[in-house]
Amino acid sequence: MAYWVYVLRSLKNDSYYIGYASDLERRLKQHNDGLVKATKYKRPFEIIYTEQFDSGTEARKREFLLKSKKSRKYIDWLIAQKTGV
Repeated sequence: MAYWVYVLRSLKNDSYYIGYASDLERRLKQHNDGLVKATKYKRPFEIIYTEQFDSGTEARKREFLLKSKKSRKYIDWLIAQKTGV
């Protein structure tokens, strides 16, 4: 089973949200349906960055690392690296 670390961008206020999931489409739907307390008032969202992992443990560690950076500049840099912009 694959696990994903993802970055969402709020289309309402341009903020980012970092999370992990085993079913990325289902998780995005939960965010956009207002079922996630942390993002309920910032929807709608789009996925702007993903990383795939083989285990939930690896994905959680990466999610924690990204969240610990607390830096929009770092997230923007990651996205630019992946897209080549």
